[in-house]
Amino acid sequence: MNLQDIENLYQYDKWATNRIIDMVTPLAQEQYDKNLSSSHGGVRGTLTHIYAADWIWFERWKGNSPTSLIQESDFPTLASLREKWKGHFTEIEGFVKGLTDKKLLERWSYKDIKGNAHAEPLGHQMQHKVNHSSYHRGQIVTMVRQLGLKAQSTDLINYYRLQEKEKQ
Repeated sequence: MNLQDIENLYQYDKWATNRIIDMVTPLAQEQYDKNLSSSHGGVRGTLTHIYAADWIWFERWKGNSPTSLIQESDFPTLASLREKWKGHFTEIEGFVKGLTDKKLLERWSYKDIKGNAHAEPLGHQMQHKVNHSSYHRGQIVTMVRQLGLKAQSTDLINYYRLQEKEKQ
């Protein structure tokens, strides 16, 4: 994994997250809040979980080790979560621009929310964060279908295809 790969992966992650948010925007608040018995309840819980994980990993890369995750109650509406994500993406983009191939290979230490110490190469942590988000975005696609909306793909290959079309 090199810097160009990480840059591409994080551009994809932003695209896929925004696509999911756009996909669920037509939901009524009741549908957005509905517990669909998924790993984080429903759409709201799962989107909040994705954001919380993104946030906690970024905090770790800044040298902090939070002891708890952000909660659903911190974002009562999709609009409030969307707004928070905008700022987060701006910060992440700045962080990624400051990286080098060498930094991606360095082991970055942190503590998980239970206080357990860990250290892995930064590139592995960054790949994990995007993979984690992709997993849960897939869950949201299923929930969107259960709620009667048309789902759209957030597959990485579709992102690359779109990028190719835009270059033409």
